[in-house]
Amino acid sequence: MSLLTLIPAHNEAPRIEPVIRGALAHLPVLVVDDGSTDNTAEVARAAGAQVLTQTPNQGKGAALKAGFRRALELDIEAVLTLDADGQHDPAEIPNFLAAYAERSPDLLIGARDFTKMPPVRRFANTSGRALFSWALGRPIADNQSGYRLVSRRLIEAALESSLSGFEFEVEMVVLCVRRGFRLDWTPIRTIYGDERSHISPLKHTARFLSLVLQTRRAMRKPQE
Repeated sequence: MSLLTLIPAHNEAPRIEPVIRGALAHLPVLVVDDGSTDNTAEVARAAGAQVLTQTPNQGKGAALKAGFRRALELDIEAVLTLDADGQHDPAEIPNFLAAYAERSPDLLIGARDFTKMPPVRRFANTSGRALFSWALGRPIADNQSGYRLVSRRLIEAALESSLSGFEFEVEMVVLCVRRGFRLDWTPIRTIYGDERSHISPLKHTARFLSLVLQTRRAMRKPQE
């Protein structure tokens, strides 16, 4: 299989090196440096990753799309994405590869154990999952986990999206379901350290609720 690990990164120089080295034990690594003001790109290259740089900062969705486009140019079959801040354990990559080889999902999402999260994040993720499951009309184990494996045909569909922020990852789930692609899950560790979120809670909530309503409307329409 021709697969690639894609790591979007914004100002993650202190944390990204062990993530890259852990991922390189299993797959080649492409880092998209999303307008960092620190030396994220230099650290990533020194750790052995290929690096794409986009400026100014454009959002995680835009970084993922840049990486997806490069993957298509390289004729990659599927892309495994994980975050640069250490919340995703690269040692779990073989679990994704095994599930992909066995079941051939178009979107394989690493499902976190919400009970292991800090209380505020547990409430936000649990309520968000419930709302999104309602909008999509089917139970969703984890809609915002960035640890996932994406097939080539879903990548091609996702690149038609106009979204550039965190909503892009949520929309991938909608696209997968709407197009009748295979959606699957694999359990992952729930890790929290001293990393700081790049997301503004109020803006994140407003944009997520808007996306939930759009998803609900879209799911009620017949697929074109």
